[in-house]
Amino acid sequence: MPLALAQLQDIGDRITDRLRPWSRSAEFWVRAADIYTSYKVCQLRAGFVKDEEEREAMWEQQHELGAQKMYSLCSELGGLFLKAAQILGKPDLAPMAWVKRLVTLCDKAPATPIDVVRDVVEKQFGKSFDDIFECFDVEPVGSASIAQVHRARLKLSKTDVAVKVQHPGAEKLMMVDIRNMQAFALFLQKYDINFDLYSATKEMEKQICYEFDFVREAKAMERIREFLRVTNKKKPPVIVPRVIPEMVSREVLVMEFIEGTPIMNLGNEMAKRGIDPGGKIATMAKQKILTDLTLAYGQMILKDDPHPGNILICKNTEARLLSLPFFGNGIFLLNIVALLDYGQVKAMPEDLRLAYANLVIAMADDDFLRTKESFREIGIETWSIADNELEELFQLSLRMFDTRLPPGVTAMSPFAEDSSLNKVGVQSFPEELFSVLRTIQLLRGLTVGMGLRFSCAQQWKPIAEEALLNCKIKKAAEKFCQETVFE
Repeated sequence: MPLALAQLQDIGDRITDRLRPWSRSAEFWVRAADIYTSYKVCQLRAGFVKDEEEREAMWEQQHELGAQKMYSLCSELGGLFLKAAQILGKPDLAPMAWVKRLVTLCDKAPATPIDVVRDVVEKQFGKSFDDIFECFDVEPVGSASIAQVHRARLKLSKTDVAVKVQHPGAEKLMMVDIRNMQAFALFLQKYDINFDLYSATKEMEKQICYEFDFVREAKAMERIREFLRVTNKKKPPVIVPRVIPEMVSREVLVMEFIEGTPIMNLGNEMAKRGIDPGGKIATMAKQKILTDLTLAYGQMILKDDPHPGNILICKNTEARLLSLPFFGNGIFLLNIVALLDYGQVKAMPEDLRLAYANLVIAMADDDFLRTKESFREIGIETWSIADNELEELFQLSLRMFDTRLPPGVTAMSPFAEDSSLNKVGVQSFPEELFSVLRTIQLLRGLTVGMGLRFSCAQQWKPIAEEALLNCKIKKAAEKFCQETVFE
């Protein structure tokens, strides 16, 4: 290529890069406005329809249309909107039509070409790619909004590893996306939703910055791995992958490879093994998996750091396998849970952790007054137009912070028409607590998906009581030491 032509192309590429954030923002607002106005028009039309079945049919049609538009927005813009699809693609936050469409976007981000991956790895580690790996799968195991993961084998140790590599340029675009989402959140909470959505987007901004720092993530993995091992007397309820020493940088993270099945594919995996996904054995396995997961999350939230990450049901592992009774075709069902992705680990202030422990106990005991007091301690500011304020506040706490569902109910969203948010508005919500909301949302989605009835608050009550007791003992010890010194 002639030099002049190459320089002209370089100038064109620079102009394109500078204009990309502007064009991306414009595309978001056009699409978001289209989705929003279509729902407002449907809301207006539904107000003139007296027949309930006809109204429901109108809304179902609107949800299908909205789901298609939201799917197009998230899949075509990618980046942060793929992460938003993961959050919204849960039955407790979005209409079922949205859930069915958005759930297909998990791990569907466009993959970075292998030659770019090689360049990133070599630049980060300062070594030749072929000197590091004996073999490296070209196709990634999964590709998300921030990074993609490849299976590989280290040349020296012959260890099978997972190599997590960031998408170049993704962080810059995500910062553009989050600014647009924050502006849209301010608009929604002003005119439509009685909830502090802006704080949620501010916390998301912090989490995104965390997720682009793989050194921070590796430290969190090692800390949580040791915490769960010690807390559970060397028998942790879940597996945390080991980080490979000296193979961590801000953009590349190498860890042990854990082979398994994503938890959302558990039913299909059971069927392949000849197990009835709705049978007794499958129910026992699901109950055990959910119990182990909830225990691990409860310990992290109330004793360490919240971690709303990805979940894997492991295969071919000798660690604490769940072995269920032998059945007809000679298969044993063996399961153990692994938690992946530690970029969102969030340190919770001690006073907030203890206030949340109080709320857990209040929900487990159905204590309305203690729930209100806990909201105040946590820093959740509300307003109410309900005559039965305590009951509505308690119901709101269950929708946000517990996995239990009323009999016959399979989805319970804080933003549904019958939500307590229509009677009790949330003016202010601590940003640090949104990671807990994400964890509850994840567990509730699993509870519904597995067809189980489960209350994380009731399982976490002993952990919460222990946390509060330890705090009292610590304060008493400190007071005793101070009095002893003064004497």
